[in-house]
Amino acid sequence: MRKRKNIITVAIDSPAAAGAGTQAKFIAREYNLLYLDTGKIYRYIGKLKLENNQKFNYIFIKKKISKLNLNKLNERNLLTDKVATSASIIAKDKRIRNLVRSFQHQCAYNPPKKFAGSILDGRDITSVIMKDAIFKFFITANLKVRAKRRFLEYKRFNKKISYFEVEKSLKKRDYLDKNRLYSPLKKTKDSILINTSKLSKKACFNKIKAIMDKKLENNGNL
Repeated sequence: MRKRKNIITVAIDSPAAAGAGTQAKFIAREYNLLYLDTGKIYRYIGKLKLENNQKFNYIFIKKKISKLNLNKLNERNLLTDKVATSASIIAKDKRIRNLVRSFQHQCAYNPPKKFAGSILDGRDITSVIMKDAIFKFFITANLKVRAKRRFLEYKRFNKKISYFEVEKSLKKRDYLDKNRLYSPLKKTKDSILINTSKLSKKACFNKIKAIMDKKLENNGNL
């Protein structure tokens, strides 16, 4: 695959509900980067499996991914529990991960020319997908803080679920993400740790922006 030269590349890994998606969107807006929430791709495929179980196979998936419009990843119907469960099963399949990886590489290294670069967030971005990214961050927060954030998010959507259920679900998700056979969640040595437990969204972004601006200035803004 041909790679665009002199672009800004940002890779973010994080456990669920740590605030990585919010920060990724802020960064994308600030630096005019293509943003890809990689977890949404597995949710998209998980939804395809629920809707097309009989014809769901690797050829079908490859065809769908090759024509995937990023706008489809913003659809609200990808946020259901059924889709999430289906996605978690899909994500364990090495062959499917390889199909998804080629799409992720295209977004990461050859974004449309209207963008100054790319930013991807997920579970294996710094360790597998964008090992040579200019900026690599591992964004995290303690479990109780993440559970509270996700619980409040669910309340805004009028979803009936207790805080205890949310915390239990996140704990299980953490275990699965860190212990899966292929591409487990882990902090790489060259990733900058950002703990958002005691940081507001703005304070967190300002911390990241200071790091990026300093490096970009030293590199002559690429």
